[in-house]
Amino acid sequence: MPSGTIFVCKFVGTISLGLLTGASASLSTLALPGLLQLPTATTARSALSSIASRTHIFATYLRHITTFSLFSAYLLSPRRFRHPYLLYTSIFAFVSGAGVDYAIAYREGSSEKRNKLDLDAQGEEVNGEQVRQAVERMRVTEGVRALVSGTAFALSVVGIWGDGA
Repeated sequence: MPSGTIFVCKFVGTISLGLLTGASASLSTLALPGLLQLPTATTARSALSSIASRTHIFATYLRHITTFSLFSAYLLSPRRFRHPYLLYTSIFAFVSGAGVDYAIAYREGSSEKRNKLDLDAQGEEVNGEQVRQAVERMRVTEGVRALVSGTAFALSVVGIWGDGA
């Protein structure tokens, strides 16, 4: 395979991994704490539902692009030039999705349903404490995702830098 194709796969994977890390980090440190300052629980619930659904779609696309690109670069590389950092970063990117959800649900001792936003099933009554707990749960989840994907991003940047040396 031409090395240009491998370079493009590495580049696309690293850039999308950086975007994934930035999205999770900014969500956990900026956007979600700001929801707790909204005046009513109903407003906070609708904002949280909107943010959660849009973030899930965006992060899923980025995660799939990252995993596919970096794993493809690993498979397309000649055997003696296969660097394991490509495999590790693709695994870390994959784990930053459902793996993080599973680990947090396991740590809480609950099912995965608890991590999902179940606030719409409550009807007309919106409890501010339940909204706050949902925001805090999502903030922790996104913080862990940012940590896992940030580790993969750092590994990928160092690996690409090492490839060029």
